[in-house]
Amino acid sequence: MVSGIAILGAGLFATQAYIPALKALGDSAPPLKAVYSRSEKSSSELSHSASELLKLESPPEIYFDADSSRNLDALLKRSDIKAVIIVLPITVQPEIVLKALAAGKHVLSEKPIAPDVAKGISLIKEAAKYTQKGLVWRVAENYEVETAYMKAGELVKSGAIGKVAFFKAIVYNYIDKSSQWYKTPWRTVPDYQGGFLLDGGVHTVAVLRTILSDLTLTHVSGFASLTKEYLAPHDTIHTIVRAGPDVHGLVEMTFASPVPTKPPADNILITGTDGWLSVNHANDAEGGIKILIKKLVKKGSEEDKVEETEESFRFPIIGVQEEFRAFFAKIDGVEGFEAGDPKDALLDVAFIQAALTSEGKLVDLGQLMREG
Repeated sequence: MVSGIAILGAGLFATQAYIPALKALGDSAPPLKAVYSRSEKSSSELSHSASELLKLESPPEIYFDADSSRNLDALLKRSDIKAVIIVLPITVQPEIVLKALAAGKHVLSEKPIAPDVAKGISLIKEAAKYTQKGLVWRVAENYEVETAYMKAGELVKSGAIGKVAFFKAIVYNYIDKSSQWYKTPWRTVPDYQGGFLLDGGVHTVAVLRTILSDLTLTHVSGFASLTKEYLAPHDTIHTIVRAGPDVHGLVEMTFASPVPTKPPADNILITGTDGWLSVNHANDAEGGIKILIKKLVKKGSEEDKVEETEESFRFPIIGVQEEFRAFFAKIDGVEGFEAGDPKDALLDVAFIQAALTSEGKLVDLGQLMREG
């Protein structure tokens, strides 16, 4: 097992998702030995939270920019820390990924891989100098490893709804100025394309990748707009998507829903030749993510007698701990489940970038990922 890890970044997601994920993994997770943030206050708060939730005998050591003996460089020099998990602002992360790899650390970095495709291509190229020597770098995309989406992908691949014919993804999110996510300074005035559409929109693309695992998203045509001025530069996209020569779909995504309640249409819907499969977050006390399959099956020997069948599943939301599990297993050389391939994460960014810039023209995602 990896001897020790550090978390770089002390924002909301580190506290609300990362520390609970380590707790859920228990002894199968390496010990958290240090945390870093730009400020001493936020680093100390994360260390305290981690110590309490993980019931540590001593809190993780804190590192911050103001003290050269306790800054990021000092943390990366520690031989007992073999891997770092990076959850920093989008435009900062690529530089820190390379810095950590150069220091000989395995890296799990938060999605998106980079603020745009060109920077993502450059990052993958530079990181290869280290990964080719045995270091592991993965991108933390928790939606692609959610058990519900993986199960949906298995069902589609097995032919549960026949051959995929078309698909759609409709995502309605409500962000107002009181949202804890909006109040994050680097999200309030984003210095990257798309605002919340890039930050959160890559999740939806990752879900489609996971469910349509036998297909590749190849082309996008669409339009982007801004409904709520405080969500600039954009908060809504509508796209037509091609996934191979004979499969296409629609992706509609907004962070400018006028009300918090999600509409019934908010879901992923995959239509096949024999039925359809929908996936959506459960809006009830039990929570989790639900899968519903509807199809027609023959009833008896007569050709025209059929009945509609229904099958449903429900799964807890555990993506963050699963992406951690996959990362630690990869470092330890355990064969099996792979997750967080940077090239997949680059496709997610390419999709959002294409949707933001298309203005109705067809964008070849493969070409965009080659040329930036």
